[in-house]
Amino acid sequence: MSVSQSLALQPGMDNKQLWGMDFHNPVFPISAGFTLLFIFYALLDPASANAQMIATRTWAIEHFDWLFMFAANAFVVFCLALIVLPIGKVRLGGVSARPEYSTVSWFSMLFGAGMGIGLMFWSVAEPVAYYTGWSGTPLNAPARTAEGATAAMGATMFHWGLHPWAIYAVVAVAIGFFTFNRGLPLSLRSAFFPLLGHKVRGWPGHLVDIFAVLATIFGLATSLGLGAKQAASGLHFLTGIDNSLELQMAIIVIVTGLTLLSVWRGIDGGIKVASNINMVLAIALMAFVAVAGGIGLFVTGIGTTATAYIDYMLPLSNWIGREDESWLHGWTVFYWAWWISWSPFVGIFIARISKGRTVRAMVTAVLIVPTLVTLAWMSAFGGNALAQSAGGVGELANGIGDVSVTLFEMLQHMPLSTFTSALAVVLVLIFFVTGADSGALVIDCITAGGKVDGPRKQKVMWACLGGVIAAVLLWAGGQDALDALQAGAVTAGLPFTVVLLVMMVGLYKALHQAHYM
Repeated sequence: MSVSQSLALQPGMDNKQLWGMDFHNPVFPISAGFTLLFIFYALLDPASANAQMIATRTWAIEHFDWLFMFAANAFVVFCLALIVLPIGKVRLGGVSARPEYSTVSWFSMLFGAGMGIGLMFWSVAEPVAYYTGWSGTPLNAPARTAEGATAAMGATMFHWGLHPWAIYAVVAVAIGFFTFNRGLPLSLRSAFFPLLGHKVRGWPGHLVDIFAVLATIFGLATSLGLGAKQAASGLHFLTGIDNSLELQMAIIVIVTGLTLLSVWRGIDGGIKVASNINMVLAIALMAFVAVAGGIGLFVTGIGTTATAYIDYMLPLSNWIGREDESWLHGWTVFYWAWWISWSPFVGIFIARISKGRTVRAMVTAVLIVPTLVTLAWMSAFGGNALAQSAGGVGELANGIGDVSVTLFEMLQHMPLSTFTSALAVVLVLIFFVTGADSGALVIDCITAGGKVDGPRKQKVMWACLGGVIAAVLLWAGGQDALDALQAGAVTAGLPFTVVLLVMMVGLYKALHQAHYM
């Protein structure tokens, strides 16, 4: 690419300075306008908005399940190819670039932004749901049997293993390469330069970035609002304190306040520190659960879970002629749509912290390492949850009552339950902070025209806005408003699936050219 081509897409060229901040025109005003419109829509009649958005989501999932399934499989194959093909030698930032962060800090940050908070709740709730037949079983495996337990662990790993991380990796590599190797803005539009050329600077590029901002802010607000309800349920279960709206709002205020502190301290003093602390605490909690539940069960569980994952991967990847269609749509296709809608946020953040690493090293770390960590985590938490369910211990024996308390129900039947439950609450809160902080960073990058480091007060504004949206929806619209927002984010995964497939083609062409030029 020539120098003139690069200069035509310099970060922030179309920016407007206002109140000491740096806004990209028209991405910022249109994104903000659509955000406000959707909030008013969700608050005007929350029940109707929820029903309409869920109906739209259901239509997208039922009619385009084949597209979601095909795309997720294609991303895994593509990422594995990047690891073994010669083009994997391309280094983000050029041959002389070196990583900004240590491997441990880098991995801690990408894992916390990717799905750390989800694993805290679903590593227990999901296997139990499948095993007890709470909402159907994968491939119609018989509930409450040895076969059903194997299928439960295999399906849970399938949803949290290679496929979601491959979705994130495709976006991360594309953004990282075009930003650090081609001098383009740190923004989603840059990944389409091989296909759209200079049109990415016009409305095609604006629309891509606007979509990325909306998907990110809606996803973060949904997670914060629903997470506050889950955290409040956990506190009620542990302490008996009323799970009131006031408690949920207080949790949002606390998380938002900690996020602002983290944002103000920057990546090195904020996200990196919090992510490292969280990783240490998470490993400590996992080790305790593994030992308390029986180290033999844990070691055996790793083998059986890995085997189940391998055995069930191909059957669960197939969408043709499935007899468990309801389960397929309610779980797998929903997950793929949700991960895809989150990929602009997670992908851009991973790209931001990955300069200096080769494509091969980056994809290996993003794809393989989190899958191995998830394998160990699921074997500890999911394995013990199924053992308690099969043994008729506590509430887990009857399946899921409340997703937000299943983790605490499992810990209740282990030693030092008060201490470990309190540790779990702290983990949840820090995961919320790191997720919200990284989300504010990503939105700021996009709305600042692709600048790697925008003004701090601009990041603070986006962090505040995420908390305000979650609080307003929870206070005025309740569960219906949050569900409508989540359904909207999942529905957005449909058009973005096509966007990612196109992006993948352009990325391969660019990497091939970079390696052989």
